Amino acid sequence: MVTSGDALYRESMISAELTTRRVPAVVRALWAEPTRRATGDALAALLVAVVGTALLGVLVILTWAAIYSLVHWPVGDWAHVLLYLAMVLAAPVLLLWAVQGLAALQRVRLHATLGLEFPAGERSAWRKPWPVGPWRDAATWRQVGYHLLAVLIGGAGGGLVAACWLAPVAAIGYLAAGHTAAVSGAGAVLAGAGLLLAAPWLARLVARADEAAARVLLGPSRSEALALRVESLARSRADILTATDAERRRIERDLHDGTQQRLVSLAMNLGMARTRLTDAPQAAQRAIADAHDEALLALSELRDFIRGLHPAVLNDRGLAAALSGLAARAPLPVRLHIDTPRPASASIEAVAYFIVSEALTNVAKHAQATRADVTVVRDGDLLRVEVTDDGHGGAVAADSDGTGLKGLAQRAAAVDGTLTIDSPPGGPTVITAELPCE
Repeated sequence: MVTSGDALYRESMISAELTTRRVPAVVRALWAEPTRRATGDALAALLVAVVGTALLGVLVILTWAAIYSLVHWPVGDWAHVLLYLAMVLAAPVLLLWAVQGLAALQRVRLHATLGLEFPAGERSAWRKPWPVGPWRDAATWRQVGYHLLAVLIGGAGGGLVAACWLAPVAAIGYLAAGHTAAVSGAGAVLAGAGLLLAAPWLARLVARADEAAARVLLGPSRSEALALRVESLARSRADILTATDAERRRIERDLHDGTQQRLVSLAMNLGMARTRLTDAPQAAQRAIADAHDEALLALSELRDFIRGLHPAVLNDRGLAAALSGLAARAPLPVRLHIDTPRPASASIEAVAYFIVSEALTNVAKHAQATRADVTVVRDGDLLRVEVTDDGHGGAVAADSDGTGLKGLAQRAAAVDGTLTIDSPPGGPTVITAELPCE
């Protein structure tokens, strides 16, 4: 049910909208949201330009005064020499702080007025050796260029925007001061009205110029943006690998403590029943024996699956013990050489373990080898894994021959490592993986 009050309110809203539409666009622009935002940006840019000009001007004047005093005053006055040296040493540091501080202030202003976000470029700010390093970075000089350009955009442009908005006040003051001549009074009124109507468009023009300059000079360059993107993707990939490894550990622990224990209990009960129920009918004994064999087979397959998912020995005793277990279970003789004074990260050791495991599996299935050698050596921040066999060779990483070597390369690449395969026809085959320890 629509009341009379609702109807009157709706009619008033429609009337206001129609009235607004009848107002020319040049007048509506005076109170439009883009105008308010652009005007706020121009006035804030004017304020920051004044602060920046004063700060940089003081540093320039102090440096010039030190040089002037050294040239025109007696050289034997060591106090002036020390003053000059102090300014020469302090000026780059003070100027760097001023440039970086003004850049941070400009980023805050642009975010508050225009909603723009620009990365701060922390890597360039701390580039070694400090303070010489940042001056060798292109980002610092782009910031200097933006501050110089801000004097024109923020100072001149913001000043013009403020003057246009204050033009009617100036016209009223002109008339109030006693200038009542028809021509001059009409000219003042027309000039004030014209400048007022031009203020929104001038403010938007200044805001667009400010935004364009900030994107080119204050924001990261294309190469820096790509570097930040690559760094972000690398960090995301590392987080995903860590989360995946943690999930594999959790699943392994749940299967080991839950399903495997139940299968062990089931196999033990079936084994005891198989041993004790010797006077049962042959059909029952056969069913119990088949069930016992199936339980043992399922338990063996589950243990192999858990070991392939994530071996518990890798967490409990480290990479050397886990690889020793692999060598002991291999269907051919495997000689181990492990030299890791310090352990690598858990995810890297897991990758190394699975590379060795899959490589030995491929050797047993496809290489027709009689022995294999596994060497794991830590060289600084690099973990080198090498698997050698005396098989017939000819292995390739294209994964077309069913050897799965492409999966090994993908495992290594997932942690920014490399994997090379040297397998000439006739052998031997050498698979080498180099993995970062962290």
